[in-house]
Amino acid sequence: PRRLPSRYAMAGKITGAHSVIFSKDAEADRKFLRDVIGMPDIDVGGGWLIFGLPKETECAVHPADDNGRHEFFLMTDDVEAFIKRMSDNKVACSAADDQGFGIMTHLTLPGGGKLGVYQPRHGRPPPMDVQAS
Repeated sequence: PRRLPSRYAMAGKITGAHSVIFSKDAEADRKFLRDVIGMPDIDVGGGWLIFGLPKETECAVHPADDNGRHEFFLMTDDVEAFIKRMSDNKVACSAADDQGFGIMTHLTLPGGGKLGVYQPRHGRPPPMDVQAS
């Protein structure tokens, strides 16, 4: 499909994205994202927190044998400094690993899930123009 010029923008445009991390201990992972990673949050009722993400958020589509698989990574401007900050908070990270597209580390969330964090080396797309989408 071709991209329509912004003069064709109308109601129903994309204004953001919502990612979900499923966890066996959601409360502990929410606390970690808020208190250790430093994500701003809003309680939408009943203790359900939604976390703000940076404007520099992106999406990619990779080939796979099956549909329905999704991954979520955080990005950092300095993976070694991130690993040090996590260590200062008594959070273990894997050793920095050069993946070509970036330098990757993984940490284990309090609920047991793995979370990848990487310092990208790839080009970064401009943010989506929500006025024109």
